[in-house]
Amino acid sequence: MFEGAPAGKRYGIMICGHGSRNQNAVGQFARLAERMRERFPDTPVDYGYLEFANPVIHQGLDALKARGVNHVLAVPGMLFAAGHAKNDIPSVLNTYQAQNRDIVVDYGRELGIDLRMIRAAGARIEEALAAHGWQKGDPLHDTMLVVVGRGASDPDANSNVAKVMRMLWEGMGFGWGETAYSGVTFPLVQPALDHAAKLGYRRIVVFPYFLFTGVLVKRIYSHTDAVAAAHPEIEFIKAGYLNDHGLVIDTMVERVREIVEGTNNMNCQMCKYREQVLGFEAEVGLAQESHHHHVEGVGGAPENCPCNGDCDARCRDEAFCKEHGLPWTPVHSHDHSHSHAHGHDHDHGHDHRHDHHHHPYPQADHPLGPKSMDQAKAGR
Repeated sequence: MFEGAPAGKRYGIMICGHGSRNQNAVGQFARLAERMRERFPDTPVDYGYLEFANPVIHQGLDALKARGVNHVLAVPGMLFAAGHAKNDIPSVLNTYQAQNRDIVVDYGRELGIDLRMIRAAGARIEEALAAHGWQKGDPLHDTMLVVVGRGASDPDANSNVAKVMRMLWEGMGFGWGETAYSGVTFPLVQPALDHAAKLGYRRIVVFPYFLFTGVLVKRIYSHTDAVAAAHPEIEFIKAGYLNDHGLVIDTMVERVREIVEGTNNMNCQMCKYREQVLGFEAEVGLAQESHHHHVEGVGGAPENCPCNGDCDARCRDEAFCKEHGLPWTPVHSHDHSHSHAHGHDHDHGHDHRHDHHHHPYPQADHPLGPKSMDQAKAGR
């Protein structure tokens, strides 16, 4: 697969994920590694997570090293480059490299904006439409598309979701398109869908632009159900997430090859750590380091949780746990002498708050953003 490799060089592929308390999400990520093994049959492939699941990244690297690998090609199993791809994973890889001088670790780029990813997304949307009677070639002028991204404190990553939405909207001919986010930024899913319902479209397709299931995907579908119940005159269609679509695998294969070919260039033109992005000027030059060390390898839901592995975060709700006789642990809060508190939901199926070294998100008080999520939780 890697023709012309220097003598003595033994490549291995490491897929780096975030991790999830949702065991279905963890299983789907593991399946991604299996699909990559099918595409690289002569190259060892392993995987690991930052938190909330095992194996953690350094264990995956250890496994590759034990198989004789001396040059690791590490890629983030993530759609866009925000804090996890830019800070957390590189920090873990750099630490490992510093402690293991007999092995080289090269880091690739995220899946990113790629025409193969757009086609995979289009296929998921078409599958959902077809399940509701649509046939390929039927006009979609009476249908609105809402693409839901993870949401980050990185405006470049957020703008990529908007670009994906526009490519799908224009490419598939929807009557209208909107972008929403599951957390951190705005507009969040429920206010975005409330707004969409006012625009007069007969049908609204809600597409989570996520790789795998998890708490946030389940929450997106739950918000969709709530808005649909309030608007029975509109047909709401919940499209499936990307998962291990063949074109997603093709894109990840290309990301690995880019490392070896030397064409592995991350887009840094809009990076808030390198350039003065409007509203984020104070973050230029900030140290990029991981904040996941304190939850590395921490497991998922309690063994007796009624979610049966498909976690939707109820097991971290105090009232729900008391009702079902489950152990309850409050959302963790750590004070490691950092400057401010930060709360966020990850696209891998969990939410948590801790006092750490994140720079404050400048739009955290936006009425359609994180504050509205906190208010909704408090009022349930």
